[in-house]
Amino acid sequence: MDRELAARRLPDAAVTALGRWWAENAATYTDATPGAHTIRYTPSRWARITPWPSALARPSHTGDAGVSRAQVTSAVADALRREAFREALVTTYVWGKGKRGTAGGSGPVTLERILAADSLDAALALAVTTLGEHGSRQAYAALHQRIPGLGPSFFTKFLYFAGAALPAVRGPRPLVLDRVLSLRMRSLAAAVGRETGHDPDGSVAAWVWADWNWSPHRYEVYLSFMHAATRQLTSTGTWPPDAGPDLLECALFKAGWK
Repeated sequence: MDRELAARRLPDAAVTALGRWWAENAATYTDATPGAHTIRYTPSRWARITPWPSALARPSHTGDAGVSRAQVTSAVADALRREAFREALVTTYVWGKGKRGTAGGSGPVTLERILAADSLDAALALAVTTLGEHGSRQAYAALHQRIPGLGPSFFTKFLYFAGAALPAVRGPRPLVLDRVLSLRMRSLAAAVGRETGHDPDGSVAAWVWADWNWSPHRYEVYLSFMHAATRQLTSTGTWPPDAGPDLLECALFKAGWK
């Protein structure tokens, strides 16, 4: 099924929907990157989190604030230069959680537990080094099931921004893979399974593209597909020719199709 999905890539319905999304959002993403993708969050709900990055609004800030991918990338690059790995993680975690982070809820509470892990600094440092020297799959494997509470939906955000901040990464740069994106991949895989007869009822697609805890191999399949699908889209004339796979990731997160 992975081979069939790689060969077929995006179906016509998805290509059409994504072309429509770009036409509606080109004025926002003027540089053909998702840098302007801004997440709203409530700083006061994260008041107990330390270290608190200077790139984010102070926890004493009244009301909500916003932070864009471009701002997070810049903040992570600065943090990595200082080897402030926890600060980089907090920035990406708050961006990833957004308004879903409630003061007594899973966001801040889970992040506190993650930050309390004795092996966190070593794990994050190893992942960044591995990303530059060996590539995205190996960096993913370095964090997979390593820190309790830090699952792929959030550590791939850390890897994505670290990859954007590093001057060089071996192989394809990492991308965010979370529940929404896995559902998109599940939908594509299920369609291929029905058409080919390899997975008539979609059970295999549901298994390999589960809601969380994807294997390093599954992450590698995802990256390979996203890079190939980006090449497919740029050849249509309805997608910016110089766009990277992270623009497609952003679009898939925001747009769906039937």
